[in-house]
Amino acid sequence: MEIILKIIVIGLITCVATIIVKPVRSDFSIIIAIAGGIIIIFLIVNYLTGVFDVIKSIINVTGVNSAIYKFLIKIIAIGYLIEFTAGICSETGNSSLGDKVLLGGKIIIMVMSLPIITNILQIIMELLP
Repeated sequence: MEIILKIIVIGLITCVATIIVKPVRSDFSIIIAIAGGIIIIFLIVNYLTGVFDVIKSIINVTGVNSAIYKFLIKIIAIGYLIEFTAGICSETGNSSLGDKVLLGGKIIIMVMSLPIITNILQIIMELLP
């Protein structure tokens, strides 16, 4: 519960700081927003390692190819990074660019998920008589 309060406080402080600084120095407001986002990301890194440990244990129990794990982690990371980048683009008034970043990220995620889909289909085919 303590971590969510930290995230909320940092988010609100970052928002207020960008609102105050933007009329005076809009370039600094972007830097403040990025810095606030990076601080929040560092706060949640420990929680992400717990998620990755659970995914590893699921893979160990199910016997799924460990390469799938690597693809899954990369897909998750790309999703979050693309969303973060698109948010920054939108915040700087480049929502059109943010939309294109999201589109590019979705296409990359789709392509990267093909080995996972192929592996799942192979498992299903092995289970069928």
